[in-house]
Amino acid sequence: MSRLQAQLTDALASSDETVTLLARRAGVGRTSVSNALHKPSVPSARTVAALARALRLDGKSLLELRRQAVAVAEAEAAQDRGPGARGGAESVVPGSSGRAATGLRGLLVGAPPLEASAFQPREGLRARVDAARAGGSVVLTQARPASAGVLSGMGGVGKSQLAAQYAHRAVAEATGLVVWVPAGESAQIIAVYAQAASRVGAPGASGEDPEQDARAFLEWLATTDRSWLVVLDDVDDPGVVGPWWPPARPGTGWTLATTRLHDPRLTGGGRTRIEVDVYTPREAVDYLRERVAGDGGGHLLDGREAEVARALGHLPLALGHAAAYLLAEELHCAAYLTRLADRALRLNDVLPEWADTEGYQRQVAAALLLSLEAAEQAGPEGVITPLVRLVALLDPDGQPESLWTTPSVTAFLTEARGGGDGPPTTADEVVRGLRVLRRYALISTDPHTPHRQIRMHALTGRAVREATPADRHAALAVTAAGALVESWPPTHLPRELAQTLRANAATLRRHAEKHLWQGGGIHEVIFLNGHSLRAGGLHQDAYDHWTSVAETAARSLGPDHPGAMSARANLATTCNELGRHHDALTLQKDVHTDCESLYGADHSDTLLARTNLAVTYHRLGRHREALTLQEAVLTDCERLLEPDDTTTLHARANLADTYRNLGRHHDALTLEQAVLTDSERLLGTDDPTTFHARSNLAATYHQLGRHHDALTLQEAVLADRERLLGPEHPHTISARTNLCVTYHRLGRHHDALTLQEAALADCERLLGTDAPHTIDARANLAVAYSDLGRHHEALPLHEAVLTDRERLLGADHPLTLLARSNLASAYHQLERHDEALPLLEAVRTDCERLLGPDHPSTLLARANLAVAYSNLGCHDEALPLHEAVLTDRERLLGPDHPNTVLARTTLAAVYHHLGRHREAGLLGNDSAR
Repeated sequence: MSRLQAQLTDALASSDETVTLLARRAGVGRTSVSNALHKPSVPSARTVAALARALRLDGKSLLELRRQAVAVAEAEAAQDRGPGARGGAESVVPGSSGRAATGLRGLLVGAPPLEASAFQPREGLRARVDAARAGGSVVLTQARPASAGVLSGMGGVGKSQLAAQYAHRAVAEATGLVVWVPAGESAQIIAVYAQAASRVGAPGASGEDPEQDARAFLEWLATTDRSWLVVLDDVDDPGVVGPWWPPARPGTGWTLATTRLHDPRLTGGGRTRIEVDVYTPREAVDYLRERVAGDGGGHLLDGREAEVARALGHLPLALGHAAAYLLAEELHCAAYLTRLADRALRLNDVLPEWADTEGYQRQVAAALLLSLEAAEQAGPEGVITPLVRLVALLDPDGQPESLWTTPSVTAFLTEARGGGDGPPTTADEVVRGLRVLRRYALISTDPHTPHRQIRMHALTGRAVREATPADRHAALAVTAAGALVESWPPTHLPRELAQTLRANAATLRRHAEKHLWQGGGIHEVIFLNGHSLRAGGLHQDAYDHWTSVAETAARSLGPDHPGAMSARANLATTCNELGRHHDALTLQKDVHTDCESLYGADHSDTLLARTNLAVTYHRLGRHREALTLQEAVLTDCERLLEPDDTTTLHARANLADTYRNLGRHHDALTLEQAVLTDSERLLGTDDPTTFHARSNLAATYHQLGRHHDALTLQEAVLADRERLLGPEHPHTISARTNLCVTYHRLGRHHDALTLQEAALADCERLLGTDAPHTIDARANLAVAYSDLGRHHEALPLHEAVLTDRERLLGADHPLTLLARSNLASAYHQLERHDEALPLLEAVRTDCERLLGPDHPSTLLARANLAVAYSNLGCHDEALPLHEAVLTDRERLLGPDHPNTVLARTTLAAVYHHLGRHREAGLLGNDSAR
């Protein structure tokens, strides 16, 4: 280790760089660099490789030295552990798609703050935490002020940094699971718990209902043998967190919470509250000296560090700003004290007394605003203050750096610094402004977190927002919203970027929602957020989002406002995704009626409402009502719109879907081939509409017996969805399920079974047991078991599917009829004919009543009933049914369709049973042709 550190320190000395500059060029944390240079612990291979590149050293030889150091450290550790001991841990990078396996160690869910520079160990405080954790839960809150000279009101006493140190140490020590939870709102807690449930494979976690998954995670914590740590950071409402406290598991896991509150509800249930005061005078001075000297600023320490610490109330947050200011401005402590005193005289103008809710904000605000003023002078003229105000409106846990170079931001900054009187603000100036903000510690940057490079401490953001004049709030909010809209790609949004943009949009709504409803409408960012939730398969979150938007729009804008109607339409679409088709129907009828009344029958919004209503009829199995609407919609689209308008394209696709469901397969085929060609030409091969067109065409190929053509399309759809959406997206799972069906129809039952078992497991884990895709997957798996003769395994699945279909869709839904038919077939295979026959008779009657005599499901129901009669020896009852099925299939499908051939063969067998061998022989000859 000494040889490795010698090469690094010699190279650093020769470069004339500071540790901070080296860390910046290497792209690693300053603490990691400092530890690699001076600490006895072996640095990571990534850190060594990055430093080798930055210092232009031989990376291969440095990594070899590191390997030797690791070997020595492991040998020493093994000796310390004694015979038979074994160490080692495996960590999973937060945000990766890796699944937790049994026994996996070092799994981190969530994003703890980065390691603080010159972090003070605070040994006395840590000893109290370590002693209290034996009870299972510890709550860190700041100490009650003993006098007006103690600064604790704004937070920033180091609670989160201390908690982060525990989290990082737990990961390093191979704790089984470490979860970092921003605990300000229940939605945040539920989201992280749901993610953790998915990572650890918690029983009962489905992936569709985040709240259900969160509860499954708490149950997992209560029973697991793995060690764990859950950090609930910044609890600001005990009532919100109350239902989500992890269980007390002394010896296995523990909970560490941080809060600004002194609330007795936080200490129930065996939880211990530990008050975190500001730094002691010694810690504050040590921090200031280590931070400044460690970054090459030792000459700025003039012996008055204790006065600076005292003037800042020993508050860690304020000391961090002050240290950054000293370094950036090359100020001695005495000069800094003079400036701080001057700024303190004007604090009431910047942060008035009423904004100081806890009584200790003056010194913190002085340190913050002093840095801001210096940054304004160091950065591009007129850019820094409005830029930092924009950053403060969005998610403190991370913002894409590209967000701040969008046209909305550059135009706003141009206006803010003089309008048309000066040159426009450029993207390069914004980037320089961000660098200045980082230098003065107003923001932090993390290049290793894609799409979350820019971060601002939540307390800094709060102070900036409170210091922003009220007459600037609306313009800032609209600008931030516009930047989000411009950063939102129209298609194929990477999942990580989608999550980041949604988090920032939600944060903006919390801080400035009223400004997003001005001008008589709803800002586009609210719609994009909702669409992104649905596209990401987060249907319950999308439902909550659109419910809130629809209620607010109706209250603020009126129920007849276009934005309010659009919100209701989106809520209806989300209801359909959740299988709540009757709720969707009620909403769609209202929207359609309102559009016709307000806009007239030919308006584009009315056409869209009519289309959506038809889709809902289709989802309810009311295909004839859907057909009437869809034929009218297509006629109107072709009359009113351009030939290549995407509305017309979608109308044609919807009509084809209804044709297929009504058994008009050749009509469907003609339309779907045209839709696929037009989608690829107009939208591209990777557009979701094109994917949907391919899937629909494959389904029609199946109905026409062209299974190999369907296989080619479905394999392509699955590959494209895995590439663009990821393997766990609901649309990808649906594509995998469709491919299983194709394997089954091609007789590849073992291939179908393997794929179908995996698909069902994924659906239950990610979507939930009641999700439509999950029930489809369960039904398909039951069929796969039946095809392989594993009828006893198929039966409970068929029974569960029927129960779910009747409960969620109703007794008359086509999928319920199919589930009843499949269950009857399972009874039949197990020779439980007395149970099968009444089901099959009911299915035949219901299909004829609901779908009509020529629907494929009606023909199948008739055929299944005929086979059941035959197996019971009731050939006289079976014969007319078999004859009718063959006649209808020849008429509707043609003589060579596989289903027609099967009907002919079955009828021939019945003729043989009845001794009518000549007629059977004629049918056999027809089949042989």
